[in-house]
Amino acid sequence: MVEDAVPLEAVHRALVVKLRHQGDVLLASPVFTALKRKAPHVEIDALVYSETAPMLTGHPSIGEVFCIERSWKTLAPFAQASAEWKLFSQLRARRYDLILHLTEHWRGAWLSRLLGPRWAVGPKVRGRGGAWKRSFTHLVSTPLASGRHVVETNLDALRRIGIYPPPSERALTLIAGPPAEQRIAQLLAERGLAGQPFVQVHPSSRWRFKCWPAEKMAALIDRLHARGARVVLTGAPDNAEAQMIDEIQQRLANPVAANFAGALTLKELAALTAQARLFIGVDSAPMHIAAAVGTPAVAIFGPSGADLWGPWGAPRAGTHRVVAADEYTCRPCGLDGCGGGKVSDCLVTLEVERVWAAASELLEAR
Repeated sequence: MVEDAVPLEAVHRALVVKLRHQGDVLLASPVFTALKRKAPHVEIDALVYSETAPMLTGHPSIGEVFCIERSWKTLAPFAQASAEWKLFSQLRARRYDLILHLTEHWRGAWLSRLLGPRWAVGPKVRGRGGAWKRSFTHLVSTPLASGRHVVETNLDALRRIGIYPPPSERALTLIAGPPAEQRIAQLLAERGLAGQPFVQVHPSSRWRFKCWPAEKMAALIDRLHARGARVVLTGAPDNAEAQMIDEIQQRLANPVAANFAGALTLKELAALTAQARLFIGVDSAPMHIAAAVGTPAVAIFGPSGADLWGPWGAPRAGTHRVVAADEYTCRPCGLDGCGGGKVSDCLVTLEVERVWAAASELLEAR
């Protein structure tokens, strides 16, 4: 028993703060599930960046999703202050008893002080002084050398206050919703894919150093086509990612069944992935979406570590495969390419055969 466990019967409203990218926010979804099941009477809200909100909206354990716009930083001083004050007023009106801050962002510390909850949980951060430490009633320790998955690290905030979620409560939750599902049904029907099995390939990332070379991804798609698989391409609405998608398509022996790159919202992407027979992609938010909706995934990893960031297997254990050039003793290095040069040798040299072997294994199992 945790000596300073929070008495949940005294908690009426809680705020979970996760100010990170889309995939990071999705990996925090089990925190809401576990807290709600342990204390069903508690109203649980979320505070995230606006572009990541679709990862949490519709979550059955979340009441309100409050958002911060990154663009506020570009506003004139008065407009920025007005936007910040409006958000703060909304949060203050909720009268939180508990705040769970899941990152090292200073905003979580400021809110813990300004909103005045009875209990506030934040990470123990090396080098942060008394101002940080005094902002929280409970600090969460992380091992210095840790291969602990980010999902488990997020859940440590609950363990720190006496809540120990069983495996059944650690699954990712992502709700696409009827509008997105209907839109995807329409798009698949237009491409002759209604009711047809297909493989989703998401080759790109906003960070190019995480990407497998276009010529190798094209060779993999050609092998999928030769096997009789229908392939659907997806990608973010980003110029660099669109350029990579175009480069892949130019190298293909035959066109893909559909290219939805840049055309889908996050909710629609989740609805599409839920229909896929198999997902193939790099370390990115769509890979985590595949894990959340229970679609088998082949995840290609380079400088980032699969122990921390791999597809979370709780929804359908054993249906994911991580492919990485583990003969490189330097990986995972966490660098933006070798020497910071934006190109990762462990990805450039990763053979098509290794990714194909993982994809074939999962396809044969379905």
